[in-house]
Amino acid sequence: MSRAAGHTPAARVARIESLSIPLPQVFDMRPGTPLARLLPLLLACWLLALGGCATVGHVDRAEVAGKTYVVTGASSGIGRGVAEKLGSMGANVVLVARRTELLREVAAEVQARGGQALPVTADVSRADDMARVMRETLARFGPIHVWINNAAVGTIGRFVDVPLEDHARVVDVNLKGVIHGSHVALRQFRQQGFGSLVNMGSIESESPLAYHASYASTKAAILALGRALNEELRLAGLRKVAVSTVMPWAVDTPFFQHASNHSGREPAVILPDDPRKVADAVVWVSLHPREEFPVGWKANLAYAGHRVAPDLSERLSADVMHRYQMEKAPPAPATSGSLHRPVEVGRGVDGGHREPPGAVGARPTVP
Repeated sequence: MSRAAGHTPAARVARIESLSIPLPQVFDMRPGTPLARLLPLLLACWLLALGGCATVGHVDRAEVAGKTYVVTGASSGIGRGVAEKLGSMGANVVLVARRTELLREVAAEVQARGGQALPVTADVSRADDMARVMRETLARFGPIHVWINNAAVGTIGRFVDVPLEDHARVVDVNLKGVIHGSHVALRQFRQQGFGSLVNMGSIESESPLAYHASYASTKAAILALGRALNEELRLAGLRKVAVSTVMPWAVDTPFFQHASNHSGREPAVILPDDPRKVADAVVWVSLHPREEFPVGWKANLAYAGHRVAPDLSERLSADVMHRYQMEKAPPAPATSGSLHRPVEVGRGVDGGHREPPGAVGARPTVP
């Protein structure tokens, strides 16, 4: 569907309403049903996704050993998974997060696996903290090969029900944090003549979800930032410096335990991916930069589907999200999670939303 200028708001609403599919019929594939009529479009999206799907290749230990990586949000989830993988490959890993004790635990794990670790307690939303991370990294390990902006927080609930200070904190961490990290990293990369910047986006960078408004907006901004930075690097002739935006599907990490939740219900985590799958992709992309890298078949299908039919894609995903998040999930009290201060829960790589842990996308889960 076109989004060309000149379409009135009323026309767009009418167009979207014409695409509406009642939830009970979403998975009805009998002849003549909405899904059956959409099968050609879905097949086209699937083929487009496969055609544009870069696969994660094998990474030899020799490609990583001795290189210096900075990983923000390294105390749990994808960041911890990346750090542990890098440790097993002999990298120098600078671990950045707010939870000092937990960073020391991750550092010990990295070293036990054969890597070197430097834990640095910092808040990515503070530019001075990111400058300090850079100074400590250069003092300990010298030149930086890869900087990974992974730290993120989120909000769940109707936009107007989420406190404004929670929305602001999401912007501070997810967007300002990436800008702060990217700024110090690219200044260093420009000086040394090489470097790989990896920013953690989301499939919501391309296809936003209802009830994730501020999170989705920051992830879209991260994608735009990466595109703009790559053009600047091209124009500057810095061919050995690259920016990659990694775009995973929902991932089974403690992120949902840490999120601000004002939906009145527990977070709905639909078909989550294994965080180690995403960690593998991050490490691979750090060595083989890709401007935009959806991770896995679900993310690639959603990415392609939104490119082909954005209105339909957003309507369907909103309907599914409404059903699982706002109607089917068990009741839960409001919380701001870890947005404004660190919490003790959620210390590992996994979030416990799959059955069994380690299975990839085992079921649609409402924890």
